[in-house]
Amino acid sequence: MKSVKTVSWLFLRDLAAQTGMTANSMELLAIECGLCPDRYLKNLGTLGMNGQKELLSSRAAVIGCGGLGGLVVELLARAGVGELVLVDGDIFTADNMNRQVLCKEMDIGRPKAGVAAERVKDVNGAAEVTALCCYLTEDNAVSIISGCDVAVDALDSNTARRLLKQACSRAGIPMVHGAIGGFWGQACVLEPRDTAPWEFAGKDVDKGVEEQTGNPPFTASFIASLQASEAIRLLAGVETPMKNLFWCDLQAHQFQMIPLNPPEEEL
Repeated sequence: MKSVKTVSWLFLRDLAAQTGMTANSMELLAIECGLCPDRYLKNLGTLGMNGQKELLSSRAAVIGCGGLGGLVVELLARAGVGELVLVDGDIFTADNMNRQVLCKEMDIGRPKAGVAAERVKDVNGAAEVTALCCYLTEDNAVSIISGCDVAVDALDSNTARRLLKQACSRAGIPMVHGAIGGFWGQACVLEPRDTAPWEFAGKDVDKGVEEQTGNPPFTASFIASLQASEAIRLLAGVETPMKNLFWCDLQAHQFQMIPLNPPEEEL
């Protein structure tokens, strides 16, 4: 890390304002010139300069800005994802405060996507952010993820997940799935042709055990961190993304990797 040349992110921000460039474009220019904005220095040992460049050049959609999506948004912004599309038609309510990191007491009644966009600008003013205060539907799913390199599923129903998976398949981009319920959680990366875990539950099953167990803060944070990790790995081109379903029981300390797709020789 000592050989890495850095440049102050504040200097780059001022330079962008003086030249009329966007802050994101100026950070990209610095990377291309071999200078790492100092705010990303701690990323380099893991992601490398090229990985950071890929992040700054990328566009990610986070569908749902609640328990999972709120932390995913925070982590993607801090990592340096260049463009974020944040989608949620809901508003914050009192029962969100136990686990949704974007929800402060003063935010009750405010739109989740709007608050998420404000948080992104507070955390990383160079990130380009679009807030869509709407629910994912059959009519808008394709247009919402248009131009994105990855979509993060922070949804709370299998119906909405199916819509997102179909849109991602049409767009040819991966979908990072996550779901939680009580002490249980799961996450995986779904490529366009992969079988989704909710397909095993049947089309009549729209919700999970969270209807009975609720969702404590630690499970949401744990699974959201996994989702952010996989999204960042995909965008930065670092290592191989998770191909099986990660499932955990944080009460029993059980962790499993469950195959979703049979080996090719069995197809």
